Amino acid sequence: MQSDNPIHRRQFLHLGGTALAAARFIGGIETHADELKKRHRACILIWLGGGASQMETWDPKPGTPNGGQTKALSTATSGIQIADLWPKTAALMNNIALIRSITSKEGEHGRATYQMHTGRRPTGALKFPNIGSVVANELGSRDSELPNFISVGDTVGPGFLGVHTAPFIVRRPGMLPDNVAAGVAVPRLSRRLAILKDQDDDFAAAGARELAVEHQGLYGQATRLVQSERLKAFDLTKEPENLRTAYGKGGFGQGLLLARRLVEAGVPFIEVRRGGWDNHEKIFEQSPKNAAEVDPAMAELISDLKTRGMLESTLVICMGEFGRTPKVNPRAGRDHWPNSFSVLLAGGGIRGGRAIGKTSPDGTTISDRPVSVSDLFQTFCKSLEMNPTTELMTPQGRPIKIVDDGAPIKELFG
Repeated sequence: MQSDNPIHRRQFLHLGGTALAAARFIGGIETHADELKKRHRACILIWLGGGASQMETWDPKPGTPNGGQTKALSTATSGIQIADLWPKTAALMNNIALIRSITSKEGEHGRATYQMHTGRRPTGALKFPNIGSVVANELGSRDSELPNFISVGDTVGPGFLGVHTAPFIVRRPGMLPDNVAAGVAVPRLSRRLAILKDQDDDFAAAGARELAVEHQGLYGQATRLVQSERLKAFDLTKEPENLRTAYGKGGFGQGLLLARRLVEAGVPFIEVRRGGWDNHEKIFEQSPKNAAEVDPAMAELISDLKTRGMLESTLVICMGEFGRTPKVNPRAGRDHWPNSFSVLLAGGGIRGGRAIGKTSPDGTTISDRPVSVSDLFQTFCKSLEMNPTTELMTPQGRPIKIVDDGAPIKELFG
């Protein structure tokens, strides 16, 4: 009798074709923090690739020479205004905190993207892990049937934490992951896995035990995934049609709906990416189009999490690699600007209805409460109840703290 969820031979062979591809199915490495893992803290990172302008998002400067065409919009929190392109986000400001004074020194896309995912500037040969990989390592379960770090679109890799915490990449939210469709009955699959284990045992006996154990672990996790009932988390047709519409039927909106379902299924870190923010020209034409997709989807995510009682345990982050120049260039655009930019946070114990830090009226300097990237990552750790001084071990045996310095933004808690 065949299983209801068989696996195609070609697809299963593809799963095992390379260790790197198969590794994306692996959960986090077990740590001493078992109790922490039981608290089901989670994080959803909304990544605005290209560097969204702070003035067209959370720190508008209307009526000033640098403000351009963007107007300010009052929010549900008295005294806080954001750009008028974000009405649904504005209505939820009592659940949202803004940090308007993030500052860094990385103004190139690749380097800044790396820094805002790892908390560190790219230096030397050591590759630091994506914050998603760190969360997978600290909060994920090795026995999980689903990956502990899932990204809708490509992202920064796991660095020295290795393949066990690598992001599992989803290309088409709403569809089952690639290479898990039906085809081979489970008993036949089990026989093939037994043959593979015999080969791995021979490999281990020849002096490659560590690699053989890792290989078996990769296949074990992949096998659990393709046979798991929890694959239903990827099927968005289980959601009411009106809710799918509220999130937005595009890839980004459906990605955020998938993120909520994955948090419900126990995945501790999900990243959803939306590019198109590198607006060196025509920013006042591009920003409304971008915001029209992100604003309703993000607002729906926050509302949906709150309605389901999940917002308090789920940190939502909305950020990009840097901001944009306060001064509008001759092409009606804004260029790269890491000196001062903004980040939005919600949930995860963050106190909503507040804006941390200020920039000058023309947006060129930080006039109050500068926040470093290390401070921001300390804040992430506090929200997720991770100890930032926890030492992660490199393959060479060098201990590396999750965050080296900085301090959490205390005004966001308590």
